[in-house]
Amino acid sequence: MSENFLHLRHELESHIKSRTGSRVRDLDVEVAPDRVILHGTTASYYVKQLAQHGVRELLPDVRLENAIVVGM
Repeated sequence: MSENFLHLRHELESHIKSRTGSRVRDLDVEVAPDRVILHGTTASYYVKQLAQHGVRELLPDVRLENAIVVGM
């Protein structure tokens, strides 16, 4: 993974944690040339959506896959 992708991944993870109040457990942001994939677990669909919006604030036109699982 290039240094640019690592920097972007860190920036996205920090922004999502701030936006969601760190309510996504085991958050992992996968950055690829053609898309961003979110992984983790949260207790509500609202927090899943907040995470998604966190990415959209920084990368409004990126192809985004939200694979965050909602459950306990």
